[in-house]
Amino acid sequence: MILATGGTISGRGEPGKDIGYQSGSLPASELVEAVPGLSGIADIKTEQICNLNSDDITSEIWIALAQRINALTREPDTDGFVVTHGTDTLEETAYFLSLTIKTEKPVVVTGAMRPATSNAPDGPQNLLLAVKAAASSANRGKGVLVAFAGRLIPARAAVKRHTAALDAITSDGTGQAGYTSRRHTTGTEFDIAGLKTLPKVAVLYFAVDADPAMVEYAASHSDGIVIAGAGAGEFSLAWRAVLEKCGVPVVVSSRTGCGPVLQEAMVCANAVAAGTLQPAKAAVLLRLALTKTRDTKELIRIFCTY
Repeated sequence: MILATGGTISGRGEPGKDIGYQSGSLPASELVEAVPGLSGIADIKTEQICNLNSDDITSEIWIALAQRINALTREPDTDGFVVTHGTDTLEETAYFLSLTIKTEKPVVVTGAMRPATSNAPDGPQNLLLAVKAAASSANRGKGVLVAFAGRLIPARAAVKRHTAALDAITSDGTGQAGYTSRRHTTGTEFDIAGLKTLPKVAVLYFAVDADPAMVEYAASHSDGIVIAGAGAGEFSLAWRAVLEKCGVPVVVSSRTGCGPVLQEAMVCANAVAAGTLQPAKAAVLLRLALTKTRDTKELIRIFCTY
């Protein structure tokens, strides 16, 4: 089953141009028709969840997508899933699915850096790889994978590293070993069956002279905060003073893009270390965690587990 959400892979624009296109223009059926040989790999069905630029994806769409996969996985003639998605927020959607879907069947997320109307679109190749991966029984129980530029990447490790390169989505460096030690899919504690939306979480980027008033505003308008801190999760004394009394759960990640943030290094009593999760993914996990608890010790356990 191919579940389409839009993005550049379904973008349409002036023939031959790689910019100035409209994301989410083509339906899933046309994406499949553009890839010769797919019918020889699997009996394919398509379903359009939405057709958007991935910057317009919402938690409501995440939940609907995960609930749909959870429903379809009970059908005996559905052996695997492919989700097509825009690359800007693909890593967040893939990680959310890895925490919320309840199936051992392969689930593979893919997208493209060039629109379907490009002279050399990369979408067909990525979609072919995704279908092959989803059709393979070898990928059962591996959780959600991302298929991109010839690679299969665990959802927790997938990250967009470049604005334009064809291999823009790659691994954050934790790789398969860092993923298999973490619980996912059928092993998680998160239940989205009755959910319609998720708690709000603000992601704040720390830099020199960053105004602590941003923290105050975020705390008054959000259910939780993720800090993209400098270095190993550092921020100013002025930010620390506000964070310690902000009244909402705080998770500290790093803006560096690689390496862990450790719980032992937290200077705020109410702060939770994101570990190796980058800010956007830390926000995904915190939003799900807040459906269960606001207790700091429990949040620490959850971030150590996933």
